[in-house]
Amino acid sequence: MDDALNMSVSQVFRKNGEKYAFVLFSDGEKNAEGKIPHCKIIANSGFEQDEVAQLEAYMGKELTNLKKMAASINTVRAFMKNG
Repeated sequence: MDDALNMSVSQVFRKNGEKYAFVLFSDGEKNAEGKIPHCKIIANSGFEQDEVAQLEAYMGKELTNLKKMAASINTVRAFMKNG
């Protein structure tokens, strides 16, 4: 079995003046969705509670980098490249 944990970051969303993005974690069998800048897992399928705590700690530690990744995503530009 491959123990690699895949992670992806969404674009930045804005709602009621709040900016946020989603961080998705998956190992092929387990999936979790976190929200930054809150650094909380908001959906989980299969991760144990201690693993969820580790994912939240990771998001907190890497928050600056995760924000940069989310800010660099431009869906319109990506769509135009593929269109």
